[in-house]
Amino acid sequence: MPATRDHLYFVLPGVPAAEASAETMGCKAYGLLRMARLGLPVPPAFVLDTVLCRRYFERGGQLPDNLRDLLAHGLAGLEAATGRGFGSSRRPLLVSVRSGAPVSMPGMMETILNIGLGEKSLRGLLRSTGNPRQTKDCYRRLVRDFARVVRGAEAHPFDALIARECAKEGVVNASDLDSAALGRILQDSLELTHALTGEPFPQDPMAQLLGAVEAVFRSWNSEKACNYRRLNGIDDSSGTAVTVQAMVFGNAGSESGAGVGFTRDPATGENRPYLDFLFNAQGEDVVSGRHTVHETELLTRRLPTVAAELGHIKTILEDEFRDMQDFEFTVENGRLHLLQTRDGKRTPWAALRIAVDMVREERISTPEALRRLEGLALDKLERLRIAQGVETAPLATAVPASIGVAIGEIVFDPKRAVERHSEGRNVILVREDIATRDIEGLAAAEGVLTATGGRTSHAAVVARQLGKVCLVGCTALRLDATQRSCVVGQVRLREGDTVTLDGDNGRIYAGQVSLVRERPEDWLAELARWRRKQA
Repeated sequence: MPATRDHLYFVLPGVPAAEASAETMGCKAYGLLRMARLGLPVPPAFVLDTVLCRRYFERGGQLPDNLRDLLAHGLAGLEAATGRGFGSSRRPLLVSVRSGAPVSMPGMMETILNIGLGEKSLRGLLRSTGNPRQTKDCYRRLVRDFARVVRGAEAHPFDALIARECAKEGVVNASDLDSAALGRILQDSLELTHALTGEPFPQDPMAQLLGAVEAVFRSWNSEKACNYRRLNGIDDSSGTAVTVQAMVFGNAGSESGAGVGFTRDPATGENRPYLDFLFNAQGEDVVSGRHTVHETELLTRRLPTVAAELGHIKTILEDEFRDMQDFEFTVENGRLHLLQTRDGKRTPWAALRIAVDMVREERISTPEALRRLEGLALDKLERLRIAQGVETAPLATAVPASIGVAIGEIVFDPKRAVERHSEGRNVILVREDIATRDIEGLAAAEGVLTATGGRTSHAAVVARQLGKVCLVGCTALRLDATQRSCVVGQVRLREGDTVTLDGDNGRIYAGQVSLVRERPEDWLAELARWRRKQA
C-alpha cells in the first residue's frame, strides 16, 4: 500500500509518509506519525489533509467530490492493519474522527469517537469483547455525540438521561452504571435523537463517517475556534486536517482508562510528570472538564507497569521533539496506546524555566531557547504568592492547574466576566465546569474556579496558556444559579463578593489577602548571560 495518496496520509507500522508535514497533516497527526516511526504504541490511522478543509469552504460548505473514495481507501488500510471490518457484524472496526490544525488549538474543534457502531456492528463488538457494558456505553456515547456535533442538538437533554439513571442507581457518574442502566440510556438516546433532530440515528457507518468529517471541517469556523485564533494571532486560512484512527477502548473495565499527560509541569516548568487519568473512561471524559479525574498516584498503584511505561515514554518524547510534550493516551485492559502528542501550552513562568533547563540538559541550544521566549514580556514576569503569616483560614481547597494568585469579584457566566472586565473590574469566573466555548470569559477573568474537571482538561490548558489562575475539582463548591450565589465550604458567597484564589496550593479565601511578588531572578540572569555571549 502506498504511503500517501493525494490529500491522504497513512499512520501505519512500516509505512513512511515522507512528504508529510505539520502544515499538511496538522500538528497532532504529524506527532502521531513521528511517534509511530519511533515504534511507540500508536493505533493505526489515516489523515485527510488541510487542503480538503480549505476546498470544503471554497465550495460553499460542500464536501469534495472524491471524499467518499478517499475514506474508502483509508478504511481499507485500517482494516488490513487491524484485521477488522468497518461495519462488520463479527469483528467491527470502530474509528475516532479528530481535528488537527497546523498550529495547536486545544479543544477548539470537534472530535467524535466510536464511529461505525450501529445495530449490526453492535452484535459484533459484543462478540469480540464479551463486554456488554462497554458495548452499550460506546453506542450511547456515539448517539449523543453524533446528535450534538453533527446535527447541532443540545447536550443537556442527553446529560439529563445520565443524571436520571445515576440518581436512580445511587451512583456518582456514568462510569459506575451497569449494563442494564446504560441500555436504558441508549434506547432513550436513540429516541431523543429523532425527537431533537427530526432524523433517526444513521445506521450506515459510511454516513456516520462522512457526517463526522464534515462536522470537523465546520468546526474550523466555530465561534470558539475563531475567538481562539483571534486571541492568539493564528491565521484563519490554513484549515484543519482530519485524523481517522482505529478506536482503542478506555471504557473496557477496571484496568482501562483514558489520560492526558505533560512531560513537565506546564504551570511551574518543573521537570516531573504531570498526569490526569480517569479509569473506565474515554478520552473526552478527561479533556471535557466535566469530570473530576484521578492523579498519578492512583494510576501508579493500580497499573504500575503502565505507569512505568509512561515514565519511559516521557524521555523518548522529549528526546524526539526537544520540547515539553502534551500527550493523550488510552489504556485498554492494561495495554497502553498513545493517541496524540504536541508541544504543550505553558505559563510564561514555565516557559522560562523549561527553556533554561533544556539548555542545561543540552536538549536545545541557547539561540533556540531565546527564539522560544520571543514575545514574552520577561521584564514584567513575576508570580504572586500569599504573604507569610496570613492567618485567614481558607474556605476550601481545589486542585491547582496553574500558579500565582488571583483576586477579584465573583461572576458566574462568561458573558458577565467580559462585561465586568470591560468596566475595569477584576473578576473570578466560578463555574460547575469550564469548556473551551468559554474562552472569551477565560480571557477576561483573573482566575477560574470550578467544582469539577481536571488540570489537563482543554479549558484548563487554555486558561493556563492565558496566564490565568485556575483551580478545578473543588468538591466543596456548590452553585445556586437561581440565586446567583455559591457555597464554598460553609460560606455562601454572592455575585460581586471578592475572593482570592491561590494557584500554588489550591486554597480559596474570602476577601483579599496580603500578597508578595516574586521574580525568577536566577533564570533571568541566565538569559542575560546568553544574550551577552551572542552580542
